[in-house]
Amino acid sequence: MRQSHETLSINAQGRRLYDITPQVAQWIEHSSVQSGLLTLYIQHTSASLLINENYDRDVLVDLEAFFNRLAPDGDELFIHTVEGPDDMPAHVRTALTQTSLSIPVINGKVALGQWQGIFLFEHRHQPARRQVLMHVIGE
Repeated sequence: MRQSHETLSINAQGRRLYDITPQVAQWIEHSSVQSGLLTLYIQHTSASLLINENYDRDVLVDLEAFFNRLAPDGDELFIHTVEGPDDMPAHVRTALTQTSLSIPVINGKVALGQWQGIFLFEHRHQPARRQVLMHVIGE
């Protein structure tokens, strides 16, 4: 049994979904693990991770529109506004999504479905450098 880990840094340029599938897949292919489990974990409270469709860009546009309606910036409900009107909505978005993902590794590849991609979902408007820990265990 082997394991390996690395930190993937993403320079998010504001609120949107960033497809990180190619970077994750490349790292797994170079890890030499043929069969195992990949764990991804984002070390932030205002960004999250998703597996969703990566074929039709409209899916990402619609997800963002939905979250804009669900947790609008500047909502009077929120008292936590220290870092601006998008701060607390970003925390709500993170609470409703995921901070970690577990994905099987089969035949040296990330076992995603045909239209699946791995996304960093940035919830703040300003640019930020985000860290995603990648850990694989297997043989």
